[in-house]
Amino acid sequence: MQIDFHHATTWVVARAAGFSVEDAKIIAYASQYVDDATNYGYINFTNGAAYERVPSAHGMLDYKNLEDLKNMKVWVPFHFLPGNGGRPAGENPEGSFIRKLVCKPGSYIAQDMVKECIRDKHRPYALHRLGITSHVFVDTWGHQGFAGVQHDINKVDDLRGANEEPAENLIEKIGDFFCELAQENIPALGHGQALSNPDLPYESWSYVNGLGDTVIRNNPVDFVTAADELCKVYQRYIAGDHLANAKGLSEGLKYNILVCFKEFNQVKGEQRHARWLAAIEEDFFGFGAETLTYIAKGENSWKHQALGTTRAEGDDEYTFSPDFITSNWKYFHDAAKKHRLAIIDDILPRYGICVA
Repeated sequence: MQIDFHHATTWVVARAAGFSVEDAKIIAYASQYVDDATNYGYINFTNGAAYERVPSAHGMLDYKNLEDLKNMKVWVPFHFLPGNGGRPAGENPEGSFIRKLVCKPGSYIAQDMVKECIRDKHRPYALHRLGITSHVFVDTWGHQGFAGVQHDINKVDDLRGANEEPAENLIEKIGDFFCELAQENIPALGHGQALSNPDLPYESWSYVNGLGDTVIRNNPVDFVTAADELCKVYQRYIAGDHLANAKGLSEGLKYNILVCFKEFNQVKGEQRHARWLAAIEEDFFGFGAETLTYIAKGENSWKHQALGTTRAEGDDEYTFSPDFITSNWKYFHDAAKKHRLAIIDDILPRYGICVA
């Protein structure tokens, strides 16, 4: 999934669940920022203070450096949450260990992640962590069938779109970064060999996976299901109980969201995002007209507000401000560190999964 879902759809779903306009903005920004927080390491302040940030994504150009991509601490907790074959803790799917790592929609592991997030809702960075959780949770639908490691299980053969359109035509149509390479030369990491197909809300497609199984995907249906289940997560979060009864989206809102998924059919996520923002501003979803924006880096971004820099990579040193402590940018990284720790050190070991 891309910025249209992780930011705009997430905002709509958060409002539907009962969050205020401003709280929904924090959740949606944090959800999308998971894909944009690519820098890592310590930042230093002129007064001697320091802060460690963590990456929750790799830049697109990192696909040319496979060794960097093998870092499970980014792929597994933030993008390809293991599904344990859809089985609960204490049970194993048939086959080798890799099957435990494959993403499964709304898995027991995903539900445990939600439970840990709700348990931490008293933290100052709670909404930021909910945004991160949102991103990972809905990606279990978008990334289903793939694992966040380099493995033959991620291989994609006979890739076809709607009407049995072959992969060669899809590559020409999509025209994204991956198409600089022959499909067969793209690492079998995540859904790399599937190109952008898992992320396009309007796409129906199929492929043969590394196990020799034919997989048929209907993204509009999967994405609406993900939005509905995300709404239930938000309703349970508001209730403070991961087992609370949750109704999800209304039928009318599911229909409107499906319309957007199908009709906003530009290949580039930014173009679809712009159409979502226009629909929100026109009150298409019935929550009141709202001007929603997202700035990943540069002026008025969370990073700029926290550190005063408009540079993508940042500066050598920053002037410390007391407001940094409560800034959205710091809260995001606080939440990202807590999220990663909970997934890797607490949740996955219950399922016999150890990653590093």
